[in-house]
Amino acid sequence: MCLLLTIGGTISGLSVRVLGPLELWRDEAQVELGGVKQRALLAHLALNANRGVSVDQLVEVLWPAGAPRSVVANIRTYVWQLRQLLDTDSSSPRLRTHGAGYVLVVSPHEVDALHFAELVESARVEPSPVAALEVLRRAESFWRGQPLEDLPASSSWSPVLARLAESRLAATEQRLALQVSLGESAAAIPELRALLSAHPYRESVCLQLMIALRRAGRQVEALQVYTGMRDRLTDELGLEPGTELREAHLAVLRGDDEPAAARPSTPIHQLPPAISDFSGRATQTARLVEVLRTSASVSVPVAEVTGPPGVGKSTLAVRVAHEVRDHFPDGQLYVDLAGTADDPRDPGDVLGELLHAFGVNGAGLPAGVPARAALYRSLLAGRRVLVLLDDAASVSQVAPLLPADPGCGVLVTSRRRLTDLPGASHLELRPFHPDEAAELLAMIAGRDRITAEPEDAAAIARACGHLPLAIRVAGARLAGRGGWSLRVLRERLIDESTRLRELRSGELAVRASFDLSVRQLPADGLRAFVLLALLGPHDVPGWVVDALLDQRDADQLVDQLVDANLLGSPGTDRIGQPRYRLHDLLRCHARELADRLPGGESLAALERTLRGWLWLEGQAAARLPATFGATIADRGGWALDPGRARHLLSDPVEWFVAERRTVCGAVDLAADAGLDDLAWRLAATAVPFFDLHSHYEDWARTHSRALQACRAAGNKAGEAAMARGLAQVHIYRNEFDEAEREMLDAHRLYGETGDERGEGIALAGVGTVCRLRAENERAMRCYEQSLRKLESADDRHSIAQVRASIGSIHTALGDLEQGRTWLTSALELARAIGDAHREALVLCRLAALHRQAGEHDVELDHARRAVSILEELTDERCTAFARLELAEALIPAGKHDAARELVHRALATYRKSGNKQGEPAALRTLARVALAEGARAAGAPTT
Repeated sequence: MCLLLTIGGTISGLSVRVLGPLELWRDEAQVELGGVKQRALLAHLALNANRGVSVDQLVEVLWPAGAPRSVVANIRTYVWQLRQLLDTDSSSPRLRTHGAGYVLVVSPHEVDALHFAELVESARVEPSPVAALEVLRRAESFWRGQPLEDLPASSSWSPVLARLAESRLAATEQRLALQVSLGESAAAIPELRALLSAHPYRESVCLQLMIALRRAGRQVEALQVYTGMRDRLTDELGLEPGTELREAHLAVLRGDDEPAAARPSTPIHQLPPAISDFSGRATQTARLVEVLRTSASVSVPVAEVTGPPGVGKSTLAVRVAHEVRDHFPDGQLYVDLAGTADDPRDPGDVLGELLHAFGVNGAGLPAGVPARAALYRSLLAGRRVLVLLDDAASVSQVAPLLPADPGCGVLVTSRRRLTDLPGASHLELRPFHPDEAAELLAMIAGRDRITAEPEDAAAIARACGHLPLAIRVAGARLAGRGGWSLRVLRERLIDESTRLRELRSGELAVRASFDLSVRQLPADGLRAFVLLALLGPHDVPGWVVDALLDQRDADQLVDQLVDANLLGSPGTDRIGQPRYRLHDLLRCHARELADRLPGGESLAALERTLRGWLWLEGQAAARLPATFGATIADRGGWALDPGRARHLLSDPVEWFVAERRTVCGAVDLAADAGLDDLAWRLAATAVPFFDLHSHYEDWARTHSRALQACRAAGNKAGEAAMARGLAQVHIYRNEFDEAEREMLDAHRLYGETGDERGEGIALAGVGTVCRLRAENERAMRCYEQSLRKLESADDRHSIAQVRASIGSIHTALGDLEQGRTWLTSALELARAIGDAHREALVLCRLAALHRQAGEHDVELDHARRAVSILEELTDERCTAFARLELAEALIPAGKHDAARELVHRALATYRKSGNKQGEPAALRTLARVALAEGARAAGAPTT
């Protein structure tokens, strides 16, 4: 059992204080914590804030000498008591069950140790030394003594307390160094002496004390401090002082002044060479050049280039930097920040390197990032220098390296989106346009070869995902193999499982570039990246990561991947949800990693996600008009978070429109993975939407694919459902022989599985085929058998449909009274069960009956009502059918223009959807309109 202790903005003014005696404050009032064990429980949770704590750990802390038998009950009691202290609102408890331990979830401002660390980090990257000094003073004010000094010591706390002590010492050093650099040496000296006394071997403290004493004009004391440190190191540890300390000692002996802002005699030009075969990127180059050439009176122009690995960020940045060299005559600085390395470069070290380029070294090099940044900006003041920061890891790494003088310019590249980089213009670099890819391939492999085999060249570029690095590798392979035709490489790149292996040439390798980004991901982000590859090339919504990882609210992982440019975000869909897609080559790489996962993990993740789509499909399909014989087969779905589901399904039709390609792809994924039961359920559950919007191609393709999977697996239930669904598509296409064969096959399979409802639906389908062939007697027999099956299965929607079909047969045979009886019975049942869709279709058939009986007013009323219902339900096919009925009803009324307009609209629907059954009917009605107009012109009656 795990309890989740959530403290955040929901508790006004809550503060847990561990940097001194343990205290809990709420709304500016201190809360009495009770006994020692109660206090130790809170202390341990606070020291491990936002990290899981096991029950065993708590036992060790609370009972170090041995736990009683009732230890579990005792812990529960202490937890309950802590809940009473923390939770003022019992309807929203802060202490919740969560797994097998405890975790205290807090914001940094609600535990003083976290707040302290946040402020220290803020000071580290703060460009203003004055502001950094104030932030550090505020951070140090949190310390009220030794951490948890009022509680018995626990060995479990020792590592955390040691880190806190070191952090406090480092912050104090940083604050004192800033004081010295800002001219507060006299004030800093006493504290530096005390600090050195407490830490007699800490050379950095000794160095700052020597600098402060020298700046205060107390050189003798500075030399004495050095002598004392040297003696301690040599006598007690056998060591010599470090380089910086020795150089500071020599500077005091020489009486050196403060280090001048040494200006190199010639401008610094550190840019790497621009590549000779640079191509494309004309728009992006122009934009970056414009940003960097823009003069500003206050701010420095900063341009950030971001994008996925291999997209050419560094190549473009170096090219642009060379193009604007004339605008920065005082120099161009270049630093590789190693953001994709295991250990990105520290900004303090980078500042030391840059200052060294300007002639600052030894004792003149300040300690600490703020002081170095201040000197760096001073050196650049009044100069026009371009700074190119390549492969940045984060904003905190870049911020201290930004100049302050508006005459300078900064160009940053990063695989991560640095959207919070102050004042930056952001350019997201995407893969090449196909023409750009072809041009680069021609420049490397030879233009004559590309011209001779343009289709193969285009296919190679597509296989490379138009990624510049991959194009360059492919071109290098072709250049090194002059005897190859382009088709050889094209065929080698077809197989996604080996594609990355082929995209390697010498030291150029696409996989290696990808690895640099992938290994930066935290464990859960890496798992999300790897599992996303299982979903194929389609764009997907963000909730799929929840399903892949079997957790809720994985949005932050999606954001991590997007920010790292490992996951593309092409935009939002019709229902406003962002879509995401892996670049084709990144997907190949992730798929390779997925194949290394422990047995069954990939399949389980894929199945969970497919069940998520099935669940959403079922929820959406249940909100659509009922389709005769449709099976909403969402059993076993993976349910989404209720709030997210409500938002996604607020308009079920729009959800299906947005996810149509993905749902079709999901059937393929399920079939390919051997998940035949999921494949047919996904296909069947989409039928109400396919039928509503006449997506016959999707309907046929998904059912054919699922049918193959079910037959291969011996899944008769799925085979029956798919055969019946395919038969319905054949009916819409007037392919009656194929429809009858599939319906009879479905009837046989339903019988073998004991599915009485399925048998009834299949028999009704055979009856419909017979009715459309005008085989009315056979159709009637099929419908009567079907009705018995459906009544036994109590499928009232289908019963209403079959009653209407029987009524239509009687009408066609001229028995209008029997037709009226059956159709009225169908209409009453449809209304009783609230099936508006079925009601409208029965009204259409009643309209035809009233037309045959010469009851034109009733016919017109029924037809209008049917069109109104179906238009509201947005059923394209059935609306077209009803419009034809209404057109027929308007002909006797002499409203030929209105009738013709209705027929044309119906005809457009049938032609768009390929409904071969409806188009001839529409043409016949159009002919009757023309005949009626001709008869009216000749003075003949139109009825």
